[in-house]
Amino acid sequence: MPQVEIVIGGRNFEVACQEGEEHFLQSAAGMLDIEASTLAAQIGRMPEARMLLMAGLMLADKTAALEDQVRVLESQAAEMQSKMGTLAAKAAEPDRVEVPVVPSHVVDTLAELAARAESLADEVEETVKADE
Repeated sequence: MPQVEIVIGGRNFEVACQEGEEHFLQSAAGMLDIEASTLAAQIGRMPEARMLLMAGLMLADKTAALEDQVRVLESQAAEMQSKMGTLAAKAAEPDRVEVPVVPSHVVDTLAELAARAESLADEVEETVKADE
């Protein structure tokens, strides 16, 4: 098990970790160091245990706030996905188109009227030609 030396609040610590976890340990120690350094700048020198406790609590507070934000964002994302699903379902449904059906007797009557109109137009045309 690898031993990693980390610095938190200007103090050195040797910590064991799993193989391949060194980078993550260094990253976590870096975040804790930032909080501890902030405390040291504001309060001054304090016992190691108190410094680590306070820095850990500050990180926990930031983490809790981020977790709250994540919950809100996940809720908003779920709501948006639900709305998208509803819209997609509506888009997939074909619009209902109603085509009126013309009764056959009306079609026959219209055809008869059209034939009469053409016949009258032919008669008028013949009359005009005869008068010329």
